[in-house]
Amino acid sequence: MIFVIAIICTLLILLLLFLLLEYRSRNRRALARRMRYYAGGMDTQEKPKEQKSLKERFMDVLHSGGKYLSNIRHARGLDFKMQKAGIPLLGTEFLILLGISFLLTAVVAGLITRKWYIGIIMAVVVVMAEWIYVLLKTDRREAAFTNQMGDCLMMVANAMRAGFSFLQAMDLVSKEMEPPISDEFKHVMRDIGLGASVERALDDMDKRVGSSDFSLVVTAVLIQQQVGGDLAHILDTISDTIQDRIRMRREVRTLTAQGRMSGWVLAILPFGLGALISVMNPSYMEPLFTERIGQIAIGAAVVMVLIGFFVIQRIVDIDV
Repeated sequence: MIFVIAIICTLLILLLLFLLLEYRSRNRRALARRMRYYAGGMDTQEKPKEQKSLKERFMDVLHSGGKYLSNIRHARGLDFKMQKAGIPLLGTEFLILLGISFLLTAVVAGLITRKWYIGIIMAVVVVMAEWIYVLLKTDRREAAFTNQMGDCLMMVANAMRAGFSFLQAMDLVSKEMEPPISDEFKHVMRDIGLGASVERALDDMDKRVGSSDFSLVVTAVLIQQQVGGDLAHILDTISDTIQDRIRMRREVRTLTAQGRMSGWVLAILPFGLGALISVMNPSYMEPLFTERIGQIAIGAAVVMVLIGFFVIQRIVDIDV
């Protein structure tokens, strides 16, 4: 029963952290509204808030802590991972968030269960869940970006045929299309406006997106700017190729859906069954947590479940 309570507390902490991330995203939109207010783009009756809330103070703590870790190795790579996931945090700020969540979960679960190793296990689970959340958001954003790329290239090609320059066509995409592709092109236009070259801005966008399809587009654009040619025709050809690859990926995912679902069911079933038995008959599961052999059995079972899950996912993960 104590183990179930610790799991519930861990889930509540995870929910709180995810809500903070979503709040940070809304906070950026509020900041944009305040900037428009001072620029004269909003009604003068709408005034920015002066007093900071508790959530805003927490974000300030993350920002201040991230400054102290800004010189660590691979900080730039972590920033790109946050941008790829669409999470409005720097990589160092996310590390601070992981540290806070680890300590908070370890203390809360340890005090509830009065067993330090359960607190550490729950803290590790929370940190892993947060990292999995980032990976899932990255995959979802990359998939959405790839699905929009065909329409994006078609819009750029048609705009260039209508007499637009390449920069004007990218600006049109940033204004007319939906996120995430519009956000990325807004970032590109902002970088160019701040003095970056087109090559540098597109290369940074390629690193943020992490899509092989977009890497093909960037390569074609850079080569065309050096040697010349009909860029609109090139983009049409690339758009047809990307649409064919997207169609093939969807067919592969349909054929491998059963294998992927089997992996998730086999990974979740032991933990769900253990929680159910703990609620129905706590004394039956108690030896697994109190006896040395039981603890070793739990550790071995968790390792084997994880290995099986990743093997199944590896088998059904077919590159197209």
